[in-house]
Amino acid sequence: MKKYLMTPGPTTLPEDVLSIMAHPIIHHRTKEYQEINQRVNEGLQYIFSTQNPVFTLASSGTGAMETAVCNLLSSTDKAIAIIGGKFGERWAELCKAYKIEVNIFEVEWGIPIDMDRLREAVRATKPALLFATLCETSTGMLFDIKAISELCQEEGVMLVVDAISGLGADPMPTDEWGVDVVVSGSQKGLMCPPGLAFLSMSQKALEKASKSDLPKYYFSIPKAYKAYQKNDTAFTPAITLVRALSCAIERIKKEGLQNLIRRHSILAEATRLGIEAIGLELFPKNPSNAVTAVKVPEGIDGKKLVKLMKDGYGVNFAGGQGHLEGKIFRVAHLGYCDKFDVIVALSCIEMALSDLGYSFTKGRAIESAEKIIKQLACSIG
Repeated sequence: MKKYLMTPGPTTLPEDVLSIMAHPIIHHRTKEYQEINQRVNEGLQYIFSTQNPVFTLASSGTGAMETAVCNLLSSTDKAIAIIGGKFGERWAELCKAYKIEVNIFEVEWGIPIDMDRLREAVRATKPALLFATLCETSTGMLFDIKAISELCQEEGVMLVVDAISGLGADPMPTDEWGVDVVVSGSQKGLMCPPGLAFLSMSQKALEKASKSDLPKYYFSIPKAYKAYQKNDTAFTPAITLVRALSCAIERIKKEGLQNLIRRHSILAEATRLGIEAIGLELFPKNPSNAVTAVKVPEGIDGKKLVKLMKDGYGVNFAGGQGHLEGKIFRVAHLGYCDKFDVIVALSCIEMALSDLGYSFTKGRAIESAEKIIKQLACSIG
């Protein structure tokens, strides 16, 4: 049975990205690799919409999150972590691992942030850093990073944003919004395998990193920055993955960053209209372009539904996490995703729900999605 991947990471890979990884390995301390590295560094600046350095790590996105924590904070600093889902929780867990005093700012999962309440928390805590999330992958919720950044600038607080699943799908103009640090990963919107993580860092963030007293070695930004200035890396890079990234970046540049975000927006809208056309309800109040989280209808076993779609129909979706396990399922339209991937996903959802006894007008999801896809087909290729 052919397998389809509609999960919010890893995502399906383009053929040219797959094929370049079969090329013979090269040594990293060579001019050949440095040229690749330079192209990647410049390409990442384009994708992150920044003139500041973007560092590449051989790790998952969590490695970039840990790097932000252990380089930007010192032992006497305080931090605030906005938690509106499973991955927001990770910021707080990382701070605690480094014994940083962290104030947890709870947001109901799938609900926008009360900015007045956040301002009160910032003024009461007086943190050095605030940790936020662009797209909370566990809920499909898109947070208003622009507003959060404006608040942080007014209050003199540095902002660090997890854009691991949102980068390339949702708008994230780093410099325009004045975000100090943005972290991301390779296996989502950037159309690469897992294994690379990224951090863009403002000059203010670089200066703070040079003074941090928390322990670090491999994840040291001062080490990485010293090598970066020579178009080199502090440690052995993931050469094959970086080559794949270089290929993916060229695809993104050819498509254009705004067109890339627009494609994700179109696919997300088509998916949501299809979902709602058969009586299903979206979970988040402000959905991301990266992933659509859907409430499991009454009387349906959510775990059984996700398993049936994967094992019975060959389409892999993500289930709910934490207290949402069995209560939602998540449909990604991310990275190397096309219009017909959405059709396959909606068709699978319809068939699996029908098998489990859910009553609806069959074909309605696909019909509704096609209206959007057909109107904008020229925009998404």
